[in-house]
Amino acid sequence: MKLNYFTKRLAILGRLMAATMLCVSAMAFVWSGAFFSNTAAMASPAVNLIAAADVGDGVKEKASKDSGRAKNFIRDTEEKVKETAKTNAAKVDRASEDGSVVERKAKKDAARIEKRAEEDSARTQKAVDNTKNAVERTVDSIKGVFSN
Repeated sequence: MKLNYFTKRLAILGRLMAATMLCVSAMAFVWSGAFFSNTAAMASPAVNLIAAADVGDGVKEKASKDSGRAKNFIRDTEEKVKETAKTNAAKVDRASEDGSVVERKAKKDAARIEKRAEEDSARTQKAVDNTKNAVERTVDSIKGVFSN
């Protein structure tokens, strides 16, 4: 039971960390872009539009890079949870060589933990993709406003 509780908490933590990392990095790039734009050349707005386009591309690139890192972290966590479940099932198997009820239960629990780890990982990766896509759509809409 504790392992299932741990798995759920780990999946929730992974999703929150991924979403937070993407949002904070997007806000940091947008924030820094506002202060580093060339305000001395206000008579020529084309320069500012080019700078805004470059910042937007930078935000999208950073969001893609961060989402890739978050997905790698999620996959690593999934593998560690699976490995732990297999290790625990193997320990129970070695402790009871006669095929007892405890051994069968441990193997069934290990399979269920692995399945849930895969499901949680897929859900979290989908949430990372959704967050990245939302950042990209926002950047595109901001670019659209400035280009008109």
